[in-house]
Amino acid sequence: MTAATRRWDDLSGPALVSATSDRSIAVVPIGAIEHHGPHLPLRTDTLIAEAVATAAVERVAAQGVDAWLLPTLAYAKSDEHYWAPGTLWMEGTTLLQQLIEIGRAIAQTPVRTVAFVNGHGGNVMLLGWVNRELRRRFGLRSFSMGSGAGVAGDGCDGRPDELGQGIHAGWGETSVVMHLAPHLVAKELPPRNLPERIAALTHIGFNAKPVMFGWTSDDFGPDGVIGDPTGANPEDGRRIFEAGVDFVAEALTEIDGFEFA
Repeated sequence: MTAATRRWDDLSGPALVSATSDRSIAVVPIGAIEHHGPHLPLRTDTLIAEAVATAAVERVAAQGVDAWLLPTLAYAKSDEHYWAPGTLWMEGTTLLQQLIEIGRAIAQTPVRTVAFVNGHGGNVMLLGWVNRELRRRFGLRSFSMGSGAGVAGDGCDGRPDELGQGIHAGWGETSVVMHLAPHLVAKELPPRNLPERIAALTHIGFNAKPVMFGWTSDDFGPDGVIGDPTGANPEDGRRIFEAGVDFVAEALTEIDGFEFA
């Protein structure tokens, strides 16, 4: 159905029950409040996840997908930045329990599908755990996806080459915040900071590398930057943001028609 608002919390309880059905999708943005170098706000991941999810929900709702935007979860699993003042983080088990309880509450409505739009890499594995818990405990269809902003510079067309390691406060995130909230980005950007020895390894590393390892962001320097923000700009940020919205909107459309059988 269509509605004047797509925000879950704009409605009264009875209005929500009337407006939703077992075809509705509860979209939950989740980010983090954590150190992002000396140049980006602590709410970088939350800002991006909420902006992408909001735009994607508006788009798919206009196309007939019954998606509803829930309040953004800001406090998350950010213990890789535990050392940095300003970071507000939960233990993984605490966040897991919170997400399970949110799922329990959603299951008391007609809604039977939950989709998490995640802006923080530290939440990824936990959300995979949550998906199965919500399915097993409450019969919900549960999905999780990135916000699309975790893009490393590839060295082409003026972009810095981040060697596939631009995972935090580098070119991609800095560019997106320059697009969404330029007043929150410091004028002086920190220098390139990449673990080049790790980038040269075949198996151990971030992102798609098959061997994971325990790390905290200060393992790679005192600024907490893992990437190269020096080439960031708002136009690249706009393109990354729009690609993220395209991705999440396409994913929600697939989720709308998803069947296990």
